[in-house]
Amino acid sequence: MADHRFSNILLVGRGGSNSGDLRVHPGGIKWTSKGGKAVEVDKSDIDGVTWMKVPKTYQLGVRIKDGLLYKFTGFREQDVSSLTSSIQGNFGKTPEEKQLSISGHNWGEVDLDGNMLTFLVGSKQAFEVSLADVSQTQVQGKNDVMLTFHMDDTTAANEKDSLMEISFYVPNTNTQYVGDETRPSAQVFHEKIQSMADVGASGEEAVASFDGIAVLTPRGRYSVELHLSFFRLQGQANDFKIQYSSVVRLFILPKSNQPHTFVVVTLDPPIRKGQTLYPHIVLQFETDFVVESTLSMSEDLLNNKYKTRLESSYKGLIHEVFTSILRGLSGAKVTRPGKFRSRQNGYAVKSSLKAEDGVLFPLEKGFFFLPKPPTLILNDEIDYVEFERHGAGGTNMHYFDLVVKLKSDQEHVFRNIQKNEFDGLFEFISKKELKILSFGGLNTEGGVAHVLQNEDDDAVDPHLERIRNSNADESDEEDEDFVAEKDDGGSPTDDSGEDDSDASDSGGEKEKPVKKEPKKEASTSKPSSVKKRTKDGDEDGPKKRKPKKKKDPNAPKKALTGFMFFSNSERDNLRKSNPGMAFTEVGRALGERWRSMTAEEKEPYEAKARVDQKRYKEAMADYKSAPMIVDSGHESDSE
Repeated sequence: MADHRFSNILLVGRGGSNSGDLRVHPGGIKWTSKGGKAVEVDKSDIDGVTWMKVPKTYQLGVRIKDGLLYKFTGFREQDVSSLTSSIQGNFGKTPEEKQLSISGHNWGEVDLDGNMLTFLVGSKQAFEVSLADVSQTQVQGKNDVMLTFHMDDTTAANEKDSLMEISFYVPNTNTQYVGDETRPSAQVFHEKIQSMADVGASGEEAVASFDGIAVLTPRGRYSVELHLSFFRLQGQANDFKIQYSSVVRLFILPKSNQPHTFVVVTLDPPIRKGQTLYPHIVLQFETDFVVESTLSMSEDLLNNKYKTRLESSYKGLIHEVFTSILRGLSGAKVTRPGKFRSRQNGYAVKSSLKAEDGVLFPLEKGFFFLPKPPTLILNDEIDYVEFERHGAGGTNMHYFDLVVKLKSDQEHVFRNIQKNEFDGLFEFISKKELKILSFGGLNTEGGVAHVLQNEDDDAVDPHLERIRNSNADESDEEDEDFVAEKDDGGSPTDDSGEDDSDASDSGGEKEKPVKKEPKKEASTSKPSSVKKRTKDGDEDGPKKRKPKKKKDPNAPKKALTGFMFFSNSERDNLRKSNPGMAFTEVGRALGERWRSMTAEEKEPYEAKARVDQKRYKEAMADYKSAPMIVDSGHESDSE
């Protein structure tokens, strides 16, 4: 039988916010979402297939032999016949049609099949829930059985509401779960649920725990508990509970020349913290730290369900032990660095994305930028890549940018990659058969490396020539006639104001021609502007400049803003990580980083600013109330 493909199909439950493609082939059924999540069911594992008409669409149910049920929705009415024939031809099974109850009745029968609880009204299905999502069950009174569900932080990412608990009333006259005087029907039903759900000792106790793990996204230090059906991040301020069904893939990515290793857990749907979604959890482990871990799991469960996936105990590097246990419990695949090597024989190159410094890992099937913002780009999503040179002049020529344009028209620019990484990066990308555009407007064929490595590139840059010519006309002689147009009224402090923007630099360049007034031969090309400036500088002219007001050295230092405190704190770190960054780019990068910070991240610096503002007001009040001090170099009026 030929393959059949169906587009825009959703996986019901925790399938994520992205639709995907469903493929029915002779070997089984495979669903792949646009976000990278995949579900594959082998032909030999399929136990049954069902159809159901649901609001606005059709739903396909695929039950496998271990009791799990996958539900796919989004099929059109015309898809029913073609998919039915495909399933019959490939698997020899005829899909069973199920009816959905729309009467609204809340009494009926409970059918427990595999890990699914189905509530039936008559012979029609009213609803069904997965017992793997049940975290606790208890009997209330004599006839009520309460089911509590795992609180999954990923469901809130794409759903407004989540099911937290449900109660069943089981009368003593129930014929499905027959009890007696000492053991009523509700107790029989409760024990049946408890034997099938993720409750009791196995559900409460973690299989393995790792304390004090540094998590870079979302930032904090957490204790990580690995349970049978979910894992939990417990921190001082946040607590996340994540079902293994939301785990798409695991990444183990060692940091170059540093004693740390990234372990990234990719989720679909993502977890939410406030209004921010986190599709990647980035954990950082000490690379050489060795641990021993014994799993808290019964031998029967280990031998029957996890025999080929888990061991009873582990000893080794902490990131390897953590990933092995998480992979065994979740079934997710693990990705490690590929064949790419940097000049320092590492797996990544230093780079920056959106004013954040980090490392870019070129992988066999994509690129991964870490740690913040964690950005995964698959090769299938890429339209083209482009190498760009920095602007003219100085140390900037020792760096280049990598532009990655996606088929969705989104663009990622990885900046400040060292020039000596170009050869290896260009060769690696070329082997992936990705489209590479021209390098800075120059042809890449046979000349890209030469263009990048040529130290004399500056000589042919017209912008650089203009800068050099202007610098050649300047003199190092001190100009005593220069007077600023006005007092900026700024603080007498600091270096931070110099790095916050490039306005002061550009202003200084505009005033330099006034200093060079005697150099008439250098300004013959612009006689009109020279005439105007000469007129302004003439003492007899109509426009006289006011002398700059002398600042009182005893005046209190003006208060700094939150951004200034942030700049003072981060400027040195930014310069160390980007030694070739120009003076004006430092201020621009700090400004971009400040604008991208949340209110919570800005709060420590704003608090310092409020304290400094209070100090300034108090000092100014004392300064204004103090008696005037007469300069000893002048005679006072009383004398």
